[in-house]
Amino acid sequence: MKIIFHGNFDKRYKKLRKNEQRQTKERLELFLHDEFNPILNNHPLKGKYKNYRSINITGNLRALYKLHDADVRIFVVVDTHSNLYKLG
Repeated sequence: MKIIFHGNFDKRYKKLRKNEQRQTKERLELFLHDEFNPILNNHPLKGKYKNYRSINITGNLRALYKLHDADVRIFVVVDTHSNLYKLG
């Protein structure tokens, strides 16, 4: 599997604290080895994020991605749960 990072993901990643960046790297490594590892809580999204999936980075930090094809995943953003799922 190959992971591609959208420019928005890179921008948000750089704004994370160092420990959050480290945790993000660790979870993405786990994702590469087993994208459905229970620790990741990988799940499909609904509403405005239909066709995207989410994985847990920390208790509050999420990374959203979409399937590009059978072997490519595009990570589009990493942010807190509340920032990603604000109403309106």
